[in-house]
Amino acid sequence: MDKLKISLPIIVEGRYDKATLSGFVSANIITTEGFSVFNNKEKQALIRRISGNGIIVLCDSDGGGRQIRSFLSGILPRDKIHHLYIPKVDGKESRKSHASKEGLLGVEGMKREVLERLLKPFSSGNSTEKSSKMITKLDFFEDGLSGGKGASQKRAELCRLAELPCDMTANALLEAMNLLYSYEEYKDLVLKIEGE
Repeated sequence: MDKLKISLPIIVEGRYDKATLSGFVSANIITTEGFSVFNNKEKQALIRRISGNGIIVLCDSDGGGRQIRSFLSGILPRDKIHHLYIPKVDGKESRKSHASKEGLLGVEGMKREVLERLLKPFSSGNSTEKSSKMITKLDFFEDGLSGGKGASQKRAELCRLAELPCDMTANALLEAMNLLYSYEEYKDLVLKIEGE
């Protein structure tokens, strides 16, 4: 089977995440080596240099992943970063004897289909055209996902339906929805929330 060809570099946390992606993705994959990126000036310089045309950040959906994601957002221009989020799935990686602190699978433990779905919009072989209409903050407000009573519960439900972490901020969720779903697909998910 052909590998997904992705021209943008991908940042992951560790070498096992990189090994997982390398099995089906052809891309420049950089590891942060966990939290060591916080003090590694050479690694930071490399990440800044390769992010000129944009960069994909694919971290675990736990507290550590959020810290690394936040750090990278602080050293890179926001318009160059594409944050991708894996769903929160209970479990442990097969190579580990114990589950992580939060008991969640990381990038290395995700099913290939999940990772492919996240990365496919960035593939040079992606011929499926999404509608050009973007989901906006106004859409979120009008659909009850921000600025009103019960908005956080609706966002959590949208995250569940979209297979995204349920604790995403409204802005992060908006970015993720625009990367992964067309406007029409988003509206279909909103209808499902209202129907439940």
